[in-house]
Amino acid sequence: MLRVAVVGSGPSGCYTAQSLVQRDPGVRVDVLDRLPCPYGLVRYGVAPDHEKIKSLQGSLAAVLEHERVRFLGGVRVGPGGLPVERLRELYHAVVYCVGAASDRRLGIPGEELPGSWSATDFVAWYSAHPDAADAGFLGGVRSAVVIGVGNVAVDVARMLVRGAAELNPTDIPQAALDTLTASGITEVHMMGRRGPAQARFTTKELRELGALPGTEVAVQESELAFDPADPGTLPGAQRRNLEVLRDWAERPQAPAGRRISLRFFLRPVELLADGGRVGAVRFERTAPDGQGGVTGTGRYEDVPAQLVLRSVGYRGVPLDGLPFDPASGTVPHEEGRVVRGGVPSPGEYVAGWIKRGPTGVIGTNRPCAKETAASLLTDAPVLLGERVPEDPVPALRAAGIEPVLWSGWLAIRQAETELGARLGRSVVKLADWDALRTAARSAQPGRV
Repeated sequence: MLRVAVVGSGPSGCYTAQSLVQRDPGVRVDVLDRLPCPYGLVRYGVAPDHEKIKSLQGSLAAVLEHERVRFLGGVRVGPGGLPVERLRELYHAVVYCVGAASDRRLGIPGEELPGSWSATDFVAWYSAHPDAADAGFLGGVRSAVVIGVGNVAVDVARMLVRGAAELNPTDIPQAALDTLTASGITEVHMMGRRGPAQARFTTKELRELGALPGTEVAVQESELAFDPADPGTLPGAQRRNLEVLRDWAERPQAPAGRRISLRFFLRPVELLADGGRVGAVRFERTAPDGQGGVTGTGRYEDVPAQLVLRSVGYRGVPLDGLPFDPASGTVPHEEGRVVRGGVPSPGEYVAGWIKRGPTGVIGTNRPCAKETAASLLTDAPVLLGERVPEDPVPALRAAGIEPVLWSGWLAIRQAETELGARLGRSVVKLADWDALRTAARSAQPGRV
């Protein structure tokens, strides 16, 4: 029996496990995650009001409930946990599906000012990630700037203006719900350094902004006309985005309590302080350079903001014991096989963002996982020559690691359902480590 560890229980990890057990009946897979809860960014990255995308958890659960797949939560691999070298001794093969845990920075003066955050931090807070905390994101904030024009930027802009009526039915943690609905924010600026034709948001996400109750969406027609791209030559998605934006630019603005302003051809160059924290963002007007990029024009505009959220992309981080390419933020590989010193390393594999970089949508992980699984199964005859434990869990416990089993995760979900009932809501996420561990322990007495 080929025993495989998959590190990471998000879509790439689950799809890898699925590909392995579907293609070979002689494979058993343990899906490890440092958190006691599965699903990765589907649980901790998808906005709580996106129920359709969050429903993907059901299909991922079907993978983790497969008779030859086992979920082991609360298992940290790397510093402070199980060393990569020791993990390799416990399994014939290890597939790392650890995603891209960091975010790209702007690299401009003032970025470290209080009130300046990554969108990743903000999303983790309202998604109840146990490592996140209420860092006072919204205290005293009247105007916010979101730097970036991708789907994550649209998500955080939308969440900043959502009201209690829309958020109450979701699984957002109660503290985040209370903070967001009591917020004094009246204006959100979403800023892109290039034109609308280069924006990365999808049309569906974009249109959702126009359906927010009590919120006006403003677009400057001059910034749309400034883009020389001919809509007739653009791919369908970009052409539809431009149609939505032009409709908003031409529509008479109705008075509303809150406003989302979409701006283009503005590049952040400095965060300006006011009273020791962010007070405004200075942008330089840009113009197309004829090669798909932009160039500065030397004209500047200051946009008042007490909160700045940068949403300019994720980035992979090194995992101790694995090679890492800092330029791409990925682990070097050949068809999913980890490459060390220019040579594929038997028994070590990658899939997902740590393999290809933070690109694509959730479904992009399927072919990526299939490629890696195919490489691993091709190598199986050699890998089976290694001696590994029949069950690695006793070795984990001997190392002081008590994994959260699937029953522990189900107990967490039950506790979240009960919390929601007490609050007069549906499911409400548990947002801290102690609560999660206590809930998991209820299904694993004496464990966790």
